[in-house]
Amino acid sequence: MCPGATYAREVSRHLMDILSSGDAEDLIAYLVAESKIPGHKANLELIEAFARSVREFAAADTEDCRILWDLCVELACISPEDAPTDDPNELLSICGVRGVGAIGTISPECVKVALRKLAVNSEDPRWRIRDAVALGLRDLLARYQDVTLFELNGWLDSGSWLSMRAVAAGIADPNLLSDPELAEAALRLHRKILIRVYTAGERDSEAFHALRKTLGHTLSQVVAAIPSGGFEYLRQVSTLEDQDMRWIVRESLKDSQIEGRYPETVRHIRAQME
Repeated sequence: MCPGATYAREVSRHLMDILSSGDAEDLIAYLVAESKIPGHKANLELIEAFARSVREFAAADTEDCRILWDLCVELACISPEDAPTDDPNELLSICGVRGVGAIGTISPECVKVALRKLAVNSEDPRWRIRDAVALGLRDLLARYQDVTLFELNGWLDSGSWLSMRAVAAGIADPNLLSDPELAEAALRLHRKILIRVYTAGERDSEAFHALRKTLGHTLSQVVAAIPSGGFEYLRQVSTLEDQDMRWIVRESLKDSQIEGRYPETVRHIRAQME
């Protein structure tokens, strides 16, 4: 049996115990023991198994959904002090965030509730938690595109660099960007984020640099999905006398997807920047 299937079986068994007894101690112990933290990567197969299993159980029964929602919120609320970066307990928070996103995909009513919780977690100081938020947004965008996009525009209006980072990372998924409407929406959202960057006075925070680094990757994904509008936007940004905006363009042009497929266009924009 492959590891993913083993994790799914074990997580499901523990979830059934919680739904019958209300006791989550065995699940928590299992998740911590199998976390693979500290390490280069957390146990991604276990996290995915948790998210899938939570969704399956929650979708099957309204009362089970309520219990599992409370469980996931409780896990997602574990503080950085109690589960710091590279501590095995961090996996509990990661699973909680992914569980919140998974339950949010069950119905349109669940989406907004899940997004309100994910908005809070998007500003977590732990990078793995922030990445879990982006994956939760990816799942919600795939399931309920319109309502999720509407709510994410509000995230950008909040002015939080880390919330903007979550939006950019969440929508710049290649599978999502294969949908022309989502690709157009991704370009609009990136434009809106980059306007905030361009007009910002404060750029020294760790949160701002986390956003800038993410944009150096995600903008290239959007351009690859919608090259006509994407490259035109890169040309516009490349003419600005702003070091952060120009850095984002240079990083985007390094992406093999666009540098390999559109070498002449990339050379032209680089020459324009010189």
